[in-house]
Amino acid sequence: MSYIDTQLHQIDPQVAKILEGEYERQTKTLVMIPSENYASRAVLQTIGSIMTNKYAEGYPNERYYNGCAYYDMIENLARDRAKKLFKAQHVNVQPNTGASANMAAYYAVLELGDTVLGMSTEHGGHLTHGKNLNFSGRFYDYHSYGVSKKDERLDYDEIREIALRVKPKLIVCGASAYPRIIDFEKFREIADEVGALMMADIAHIIGLIAGGEHPDPVPVADIVTATTHKTLRGPRGAIIMCKSELASKIDKAVFPGTQAGPLMHQVAAKAVCFREAQTFGFKEYQKQIVRNAAILAEVIMEAGFRLTTGGTDNHLMLVDLSDKGLNGRDAADMLEEAGIIANKNSIPNDTRPPMITSAVRFGTPAVTTRGMKEEEMRQIGEWIIQVLTSPRNQDLRIKIRNEVEELCEQFPIYLDLQNW
Repeated sequence: MSYIDTQLHQIDPQVAKILEGEYERQTKTLVMIPSENYASRAVLQTIGSIMTNKYAEGYPNERYYNGCAYYDMIENLARDRAKKLFKAQHVNVQPNTGASANMAAYYAVLELGDTVLGMSTEHGGHLTHGKNLNFSGRFYDYHSYGVSKKDERLDYDEIREIALRVKPKLIVCGASAYPRIIDFEKFREIADEVGALMMADIAHIIGLIAGGEHPDPVPVADIVTATTHKTLRGPRGAIIMCKSELASKIDKAVFPGTQAGPLMHQVAAKAVCFREAQTFGFKEYQKQIVRNAAILAEVIMEAGFRLTTGGTDNHLMLVDLSDKGLNGRDAADMLEEAGIIANKNSIPNDTRPPMITSAVRFGTPAVTTRGMKEEEMRQIGEWIIQVLTSPRNQDLRIKIRNEVEELCEQFPIYLDLQNW
């Protein structure tokens, strides 16, 4: 039976063929990129629903178009579910992406040229945390903190010293490539000492937070931004949570400040994923993500590979290849040939450019969604080691790809998430 509806095959066979190919790729490979996951069938059904047909500029009961009664209902439902899930005072569910959520948050509380302090992209921060090629680095006086040279972990004393020196109006914490627990309470103390607002970008760890596997910034941060995919396993999109006193500023910053008509099919799918995240199975799923990452890290380190910070506390890890005669780009390409999808990634103080890098980044959310556990992580770790230690052996990669496909057959990607 085809994954794609018959009607699409009839109307546009080219697109249908591409979608079939992507379904096969996701089915037969191991998705190990930590920012990727499988949305449930319920989320997919909602994101492809009739809700895409309508403009709904504005907010519930304050729309610029008529005919929005059901759109008001779905947005209110999404907001209420998110507030309950994260115990947030206010939630805006309209941001289209994590970057647009961060843009709106900045727009709400900053003026052009204001001083901001965030994590260096070279040390694990996101593009919107002050990269000079990004709007954040161009519109604001952005200063960066990194990780300690000693252990590649956040040094809160050093962050405090930088904050005292630059006197930021806003301090941003959160990362896209940091494998350790973030102490949000420490950031709150630093922000209070220098009179700054505090914003936490929890795009990667939002699911872990919802499942109780990582400290929660919502009680202490002024603003929290996050994506709804990644570990939360919803549609590609984002949300902003904030203290009630900032609610009006945040809402105005999203609309009309940085967005016009919200993607209401996306908002509806967010409501579904917030519902899924309130189940007992979701918490167990988050626990298994962390367990799986710990096992995978252990197997890779036991084979003589160095992980930044010496391991992981969350869903991801960075494998340093700088002493293995490999770079991240080539390693990721070889792993893909073997059916293991990872991504090249810079490490702190990397000497290679961003399009080459010295590391590969692995994560366990997607394989855990498929139902894989400790035994499978050990096998995947062994495959990774074989590929990385035999870079000239293409026959080995082909052999491993066949074995990967056999494993994937045992763990179908869509069982309505029945394992959790």
